[in-house]
Amino acid sequence: MAVMNVNPTRMQLTKLKKQLVTAVRGHKMLKDKRDELMRQFLEIVKETKVLRDKVEAELNNCNSHFVNASAVMSKESLDASLMSPKQQINVEQSEKNVMSVEIPQYSYDSRTSDEGDMFPYGFAFTSFELDDAVTSLNNVLPDLIKLAEYEKSCELMSIEIEKTRRRVNSLEHVMIPRYQDTIKYIKYISMKLEENDRSSRTRLMKVKDMLLDKAHNYSGKQ
Repeated sequence: MAVMNVNPTRMQLTKLKKQLVTAVRGHKMLKDKRDELMRQFLEIVKETKVLRDKVEAELNNCNSHFVNASAVMSKESLDASLMSPKQQINVEQSEKNVMSVEIPQYSYDSRTSDEGDMFPYGFAFTSFELDDAVTSLNNVLPDLIKLAEYEKSCELMSIEIEKTRRRVNSLEHVMIPRYQDTIKYIKYISMKLEENDRSSRTRLMKVKDMLLDKAHNYSGKQ
């Protein structure tokens, strides 16, 4: 029996009953939070799986284009073509609260709206394979940013789920049983004290009656 080290008084019993009610209510709220977090976490995991497969296929395609470009262009020409990019991407982060978890949301914009600026070179001394590689890399960028958002969200939610699970288990298997056992213990001690008090009163009343009878008999003899 896991009993707290408290004084077995009525005041303490009332206090523990209120704390037990609070613990039970908190346990239910945390269980609901854990279940909802798990539901949303699994949804994001499914979306992440689909998006990751898509991104990996797109990156494989992009890599194939770069391999083809490196096959028809010299390493010096390829490096020089990609040395001075024109376009610039700015990524901004905001946050969304999901069951007290601040998950990130990423948005991005480019420095210019001209699609031609994604090519950091002229077309006179480069191959179309390099154009295809840069185009495919530019196309995969939105999915990469979204994948980063999903994976970071999964990481943060999994941490919160684990913390919530530990709190639920602590309340369910430690705190609530301890409160219940302590309340039973105090009730038992209180009953024993009341029983002893009644026995003492009964003995005192019998002694009093005996004394009165004895005093009455003495006065009768006189």
